[in-house]
Amino acid sequence: MRKLLKYFKKYSFECVMSPLLKLFEVLLELAVPMIISMIVDKGIASKDVPLIARYTLFLALAGALGLAFSLSAQYFAAKASTGFVKDLRHSLFDHIEKLDSKYSDKAGTSFLLNIMSNDMQQLQTGANLFLRLLLRSPFVVFGAAIMAFTIDGKLALIFIAAIFILAAIIFTIMLVTMKYHKTVKERSDALLKTTRENLSGVRVIRAFCKEDQQKNKFDSQAEDVKRSQEKTNGVASLLNPITFVIINIALFVLLTLSSKKVPGILSPGQVIALSNYLSQILVELIKLANLIINISKSITCGNRIQSVFELPEETYTDNKCEFVDNSDDAVVFDNVTLNYTGTGEASLVKADFKLKRGQITAVIGASGSGKTTLVNLLTGFYRPTEGNVFVDGCDIALIPNNVLRSKVKTVLQETMLFKGTVRENLLRGSETATDDDMIRALKDAQAYDFINEKGGLDFKLSQYGRNLSGGQRQRLSIARALVANPNILILDDSFSALDFTTEAQLMSAIKQRSGMTVLLITQRISVLRSADKILVTDDGHIVGDGTFEELKGSCGVFREIYNAQVKEGRGL
Repeated sequence: MRKLLKYFKKYSFECVMSPLLKLFEVLLELAVPMIISMIVDKGIASKDVPLIARYTLFLALAGALGLAFSLSAQYFAAKASTGFVKDLRHSLFDHIEKLDSKYSDKAGTSFLLNIMSNDMQQLQTGANLFLRLLLRSPFVVFGAAIMAFTIDGKLALIFIAAIFILAAIIFTIMLVTMKYHKTVKERSDALLKTTRENLSGVRVIRAFCKEDQQKNKFDSQAEDVKRSQEKTNGVASLLNPITFVIINIALFVLLTLSSKKVPGILSPGQVIALSNYLSQILVELIKLANLIINISKSITCGNRIQSVFELPEETYTDNKCEFVDNSDDAVVFDNVTLNYTGTGEASLVKADFKLKRGQITAVIGASGSGKTTLVNLLTGFYRPTEGNVFVDGCDIALIPNNVLRSKVKTVLQETMLFKGTVRENLLRGSETATDDDMIRALKDAQAYDFINEKGGLDFKLSQYGRNLSGGQRQRLSIARALVANPNILILDDSFSALDFTTEAQLMSAIKQRSGMTVLLITQRISVLRSADKILVTDDGHIVGDGTFEELKGSCGVFREIYNAQVKEGRGL
């Protein structure tokens, strides 16, 4: 949590002004009981109307100045807290974007979403309250105690005793609730994860008639959150009644003892002032008790945010090798093994192959056989556990991510389009692309006709491109990759929603782009006829490497896939 405080540096002035103005407000507030005491003892007792009027005017002036100080303090506190969280959120988002994939997978999307939304909001609330009230309450409490000493030292000891007892209770409850808040947050993360899974996978859940099972899981996790929250709130709710009891006991003792001293020692105004000071302490300690609860929540949230900052980003060394753009081999996998964090067996074992420059290489295999792992390694999202991956003669561990991903463009199996125009989406592939480049890419991806009918490059897509069909989204995603004219193009099962005619036309257009090396991940035999070479994966191993006809005769796994799809008549 301490490491997050550096984001307050830009708002040092506001952080000083807010509590300072609160101090001025407190000084005025502490003067009020003394003014009232003088009104009672000097004005009302002697029936001095002009004096009463003057002191009443002082009260009104103190109230107006106190309001001005309070509003100004609120302004500076709000500016500092919102600015602090704004900068923190931007920095955290930037850090999450750069996280090493194995650590972002471990953290989980639901946890990161909760951090970016709920935890940030709670931290902002805590920062605002801290600047406005955390210093105000001690000012009032100790200021009222000091003012009480100026009236009667012995009676003021009641104030000191009450303050120390309440401070001990507040500190104890704060420590307990901080521990409980952490449990609540962890269970809320699990609930958010389940909610996200249910919403994103609603069709699958319905297809397998698992509604009741998922509902029971959600209800169980919601009940866990409820019980944890009730436990936390149960402890926190003790603060107000305990505070009231202790302060009212102190007030009873004060009034009892002061009533015996009034004749000749304490004036009625002084008794009223002491009562007011004790009431101020009561109010401020109740505020402080509730404030401590909010701040303990904020500290918990701050620690969670800090834990994300401590996750390492993707790293690479300085680029000390020179690319060999004219070499025959565009990509080389040299005995590469990858074992994902938390898994028992390697997802890819001793992969050793080369992708020739300008050729189309297809990869086929059963689900879970390691095809997408090849994509993750070639794009640099994961580093090999063993072995090396080379792009244009350079080990990708030595290539900065922005350089690597300018050379390698990927169209993933799950299309991801953004809300905005077609032009804006295509510019994500290449910021320097011209309209002519975009039109060429759309034509090669067989997307130009339907985009032109809908309004061209200025046609606005909804979020995720939901106003397009599945096949249209896939073609537009391919166009976004083609607009950059990359050295290496990876198509990860990107033809699944396309008909065979469109698929053939698209592959023909890609072949026309000379010099582009294509890695085609697929499960469809029909696509393989366009490939210059085919790799066959099975249980993380490369079990076949050759042309279509060679693999039909030499690779049993390929033959099984081929025979199964021939029987189904899938475009062969």
